[in-house]
Amino acid sequence: MKKIIIAAVSENGVIGKDGNLPWKIPEELKFFKEQTYGSPVLTGRKTFETIGKVLEGRLNVVISKTKKFSGGNLISFNDIQSAFDYLEKNKFEKVFIIGGETVFRQTIEECDGIILSKIKGDYDGDKFFPMEKLKNLEPVKKVSYEKFEVYYYEKI
Repeated sequence: MKKIIIAAVSENGVIGKDGNLPWKIPEELKFFKEQTYGSPVLTGRKTFETIGKVLEGRLNVVISKTKKFSGGNLISFNDIQSAFDYLEKNKFEKVFIIGGETVFRQTIEECDGIILSKIKGDYDGDKFFPMEKLKNLEPVKKVSYEKFEVYYYEKI
C-alpha cells in the first residue's frame, strides 16, 4: 500500500492557523478532492474536527488517543501503525495522509510520496509542514495554477 502525504503549505511553511486554513482557494480544494476521492484519507483528531464532517467518497481514518469515531465512512484508531495495518489487511492500494502537523511529522519519513500544493505568499499561522524532512524526497513533477503550484515528490 502506498502512503502519500497530501498537503497545502504557504511559502513560509504554514499549514494552519487557529484550527483553520489561513487561505481560501477553491481551486486547491477541488484539486485535493480530485486526488483523494475514492481512497482512504488518514488524519489526526484535531484536523478531522476542524474539517467538521466526513469527507464523502473516502474512508475517513482518524487517529485519536482520546475519542472514538465510527459509522459510515468513518473509523478511528489509537495510533498510526494500527491504522496502516487495518488498511493493508483490507487491501487498499493507497492512503492519503492529510494532516495535521503532528501526523505529517510522524509519517513523512515512511511515506512513499508527497503531493504538496505550495500556496503563493506568506501567511500567519501556528501549524507548520516539516519542510526540513523533504531531503529524502525528490520532486518529480510540478503543475502550476494561478494561486499555487503542486509539487509531486517521491523517495530517492
